[in-house]
Amino acid sequence: MSKLRSERQGGLLFLTLDDAPTRNALSPEMVAELQAAIAAAAADASLRAVVLRGAQGFFCAGGSMGNFRQSQQSAAAAGETDPIAQNNRRFGDFMIALASLPQVLVAVVEGAAMGGGFGLACAADVVLARSDAKFALSETTLGLVPAQIAPFVVARIGQARARRLALTGERIDGAEAQRIGLVDFVAADVTALEARLLAVLQGIARCAPGANAATKALLRQCAEVELGPILDRAAASFARQMRSEGAEGVAAFRDKRDAAWVEKIEGLPKP
Repeated sequence: MSKLRSERQGGLLFLTLDDAPTRNALSPEMVAELQAAIAAAAADASLRAVVLRGAQGFFCAGGSMGNFRQSQQSAAAAGETDPIAQNNRRFGDFMIALASLPQVLVAVVEGAAMGGGFGLACAADVVLARSDAKFALSETTLGLVPAQIAPFVVARIGQARARRLALTGERIDGAEAQRIGLVDFVAADVTALEARLLAVLQGIARCAPGANAATKALLRQCAEVELGPILDRAAASFARQMRSEGAEGVAAFRDKRDAAWVEKIEGLPKP
């Protein structure tokens, strides 16, 4: 059964993550469908914009816990790249393709955008969100690192804010996400969100599609960083964490308990 709904309306493509039991988590199946849809969109010169959103009131819960647990059972052969790192790095290639779409990519966030879901939003050109949406770089709370999304997060919100969110696991709402530059427009309810999306798409429709594609390419070049080596190192780091603290973190998530490293801080010393 498909985990991604696709609907074409003129020069617009609407992609909707639709896997309610996992809150639209980025399972291998979900990512494969997204990759295929993005590759087809990139080759379609008649498209002006791609709208990415989630069904059932959720955007994306991030990585698939089931897949994380399964990957921890895989063996790393001597002298070969850890299979966890290989799989993680493939997600980086998908993120590059997503951020490099020639069409305008609009992300519409309702509910949770956690971990990889946060990364999807950071790859977009325009981000809309409900005021009660929740965003978090939650990887470190699982003993992991935001490996393949880190460069896109830093590009979107800057180094200092990325550090704050990644190193505290803080959850922020739509209003705070707008304040730090993650979100462009915040809406109080569904009606306002749809109205703002329509206005954004009407603005895109006034722009020449070739000019928009050329402008996106130019803007990427203005801040160009060679992502390959960064994402290679990030994948290796992710694999190390998955096989160390990540094993405890994923188990704690499964068991609905605090991880072993969680420390209760009841108060502060007097200044």
